[in-house]
This record gives sequence, C-alpha cells and structure tokens, in this order.
Amino acid sequence: MKKALVIEDNENNMKLICFILEKHGYSTIRAENGAKGIELALRERPDFILLDIKLPDMDGLEVLRRIRESEINGEIPIIAITSYAMVGDRERMIKAGCNGYIEKPIDPERVIQQIKEIIGE
Repeated sequence: MKKALVIEDNENNMKLICFILEKHGYSTIRAENGAKGIELALRERPDFILLDIKLPDMDGLEVLRRIRESEINGEIPIIAITSYAMVGDRERMIKAGCNGYIEKPIDPERVIQQIKEIIGE
C-alpha cells in the first residue's frame, strides 16, 4: 500500500483528501503545518506528498524548498494542491520542484486520476 503525506491546514480539506486517498487504497499521514510536514517527510519517507501552498507557519514554496534541499530531494513526488490558483502559479510551482499541481476545489474522481498520472500508476 502506497503512503501519502498530506500537508494541509484546513481540517475539512484534510478530511476530504485523506478520505479520497484511503478509499482508493492509499494510507495517509497528516500534517497541519509546514514544519510538521517537513519533519514527517524526512522521518516517514512517504511515496508521495500532497502539499497545500497556503499554510499557517510557512508557505508551500518554503516547505517544498526545504524538502528538495534535504537528503530525500528527488525521491518523493510532491504535488501542490491549492485554492489560490493565479495565472502562472502552476508553472511557478513546477519550476520550483513540484511534480504536479492540482487546483481546489477538488473533484474526488478527477483528483485520484491526476495523482496516479503524476506518480506514475
């Protein structure tokens, strides 16, 4: 079973995303802020990470940068997931090191399809 780390500060979004992942056979690890997300990424070595861009303690770009600068740099696909979709955001996140970009609100069936495409399933 593949393990996903979900870094998301909104409790409702966290529940929805984890429910969708678990329904499709993934186990989930939850982090409600960037610092905890970085810690869990390094300790747990998930198969992929879903990363909210707007977090309470640091923005997703900083979380992404710290994970990419760590010893697990390219090993883990990181997918940005955000409701703050502005023109150029997708390109900026991909250029910064994300493997994919998903806009909220999410469609449960579409998000699983997107995740599988990005992580190569």
